[in-house]
Amino acid sequence: MLDQLNISTDEEGYLLNLEDWTIDIANAMAKADDCELTPNHWEVIDFLRGYYEQYEIAPAIRILTKQIGKKLGQEKGNSKYLYELFPHGPAKQACKYAGLPKPTGCV
Repeated sequence: MLDQLNISTDEEGYLLNLEDWTIDIANAMAKADDCELTPNHWEVIDFLRGYYEQYEIAPAIRILTKQIGKKLGQEKGNSKYLYELFPHGPAKQACKYAGLPKPTGCV
């Protein structure tokens, strides 16, 4: 699907050019993973994009969980909730959909 949009990705599907990101691309990436992005997904994606804009790094899961808890509340700032949204790894999968590089420390 991303091929049809003429978007370049690495071997894991992360965008090579962060400026290529759009909501349509995020939805296409999610659809390719059999995932439909809900408002809860978008809260995390939007948070990640803001975090990256501020710090120029994609947060690892521990930092993501802690910062989501501060911003969105403890019911959303925990691994269980984030893994329900992003079962392939909250930091990895959410950063991919957000058009960000793979977080440091993710294998």
